Amino acid sequence: MTINMRAHEAGILHAEGSGAAPQWLPYPRDVMELLPQLYAKGVSRDEEGVVTVAGVPVTDIAREFGTAAYVVDEDDFRARARAFQEDFTRPFVAVCGGADVYYAGKAFLCTAVARWVLEEGLSLDVCSGGELAVARRAGFPGERIALHGNNKSIPELRAALEHGVGRIVVDSLVEIERVAEVARELGVVAPVMVRVTVGVEAHTHEFIATAHEDQKFGFSLASGAAMEAVEAVLGQESLTLLGLHSHIGSQIFDVSGFEIAARRLVGLHVEVARRHGVHLPEMDLGGGYGIAYTSEHDPMTPAHLGADMAAVLDRELKQLDDLADELAGDQLGDDPVATAAPRPRISIEPGRAIAGPSTFTLYEIGTVKRVQVGPQAERMYVSVDGGMSDNVRTALYGADYSCTLASRRSDAEPAVTRVVGRHCESGDIVVMDEYLPADVEPGDLIAVPGTGAYCRSMASQYNHTPRPPVIAVRDGHARVIVRRETIEDILALDVDE
Repeated sequence: MTINMRAHEAGILHAEGSGAAPQWLPYPRDVMELLPQLYAKGVSRDEEGVVTVAGVPVTDIAREFGTAAYVVDEDDFRARARAFQEDFTRPFVAVCGGADVYYAGKAFLCTAVARWVLEEGLSLDVCSGGELAVARRAGFPGERIALHGNNKSIPELRAALEHGVGRIVVDSLVEIERVAEVARELGVVAPVMVRVTVGVEAHTHEFIATAHEDQKFGFSLASGAAMEAVEAVLGQESLTLLGLHSHIGSQIFDVSGFEIAARRLVGLHVEVARRHGVHLPEMDLGGGYGIAYTSEHDPMTPAHLGADMAAVLDRELKQLDDLADELAGDQLGDDPVATAAPRPRISIEPGRAIAGPSTFTLYEIGTVKRVQVGPQAERMYVSVDGGMSDNVRTALYGADYSCTLASRRSDAEPAVTRVVGRHCESGDIVVMDEYLPADVEPGDLIAVPGTGAYCRSMASQYNHTPRPPVIAVRDGHARVIVRRETIEDILALDVDE
């Protein structure tokens, strides 16, 4: 039986179990092995042990672009996007005519990525005026953009409606009035979805679980707030109600939470039809699909997810089928509700599942320190030229990551390692627990996989540290798609009067 335990941030003396490694972390058969579930498809090692991406050695990338750097396998990103588009569309055709896939730009967005998403046939979900501006710069059609956010400003709403966005997900009664007012001002009808808090708490960190009642997002289904929001939208002539939206959390590894969410959303669809004679044409189940950050994670493939979720929705949408049969049998004449209840078209919003595994962060080791953490336990502390300014998730969420020696081969024994950053914080940890060869030294390169989502997008200038570049690699060629920030960039914002 496998027992999953985390090491305490303060070290092994505060953790369960014995030895410097947590019990979930297996002793590696080969410390140089690249676990395929952690890395992009184009990542491998050459005969010298150097990690390569789409044929380009990381030593060349470090030499040309420097470190720290985010390195993305463009073909892998595109393939994951395409897989979600194809593997959800196919099984949902028989369920509701198909499915729409919105890439969640908050995971990582730049102009090049927006164009990749567009070229692979996906739509795009943005949650700020800045993300919308990137989408517009990339030439993304407005009708394939959704705008999220719990406090959208009037300028953001105006920009979205002027660009003709396909949906605005409303999050409060105040916002419903605000969107209606801006739409009237512009002489348009704004398409909106109501975000519903369905009461499903996904198995995830408290800060990224978004469907329980006591949090900032959405309208509670249990309290009746969701129906109140629906009625508020229906009461505005400058708004059209597309449907209902739900997002239950992040890093989810099965469909059970989505099944409950779908059942409750469909129930609200039925109630809206009964009460108001309105059949909502769309339903969005959000994203949150998990990825492998370490060897203990076992995510579902898009094909598996698509098939399982299609089966779930087919079962739950029978509520609408039953409503249609009931209404047809009632012979209600001219009553507008006495029409067939069409099944809503389903949409989803993967972000991490596309961007995360496609990218790793490349660091250079600056110092190596061996620390005794118990009578017979030693931990190797490896400091790199980055840290919480380019990956805050470990400090913020207690997120787990893996890593590997990337610039050479080593036959040294595995050593329990903690990879730490260069910042003035004891919590500046990049990789809490992993095995690296015991002979790693300053100047070596290491790769931390799974950093394509929420690392560059949440990066900061802490300690006035310039943010790393994003390097896209394809067909043996590496290019910059987001340039490295410089000290001059930081100083340019500093007004010295």
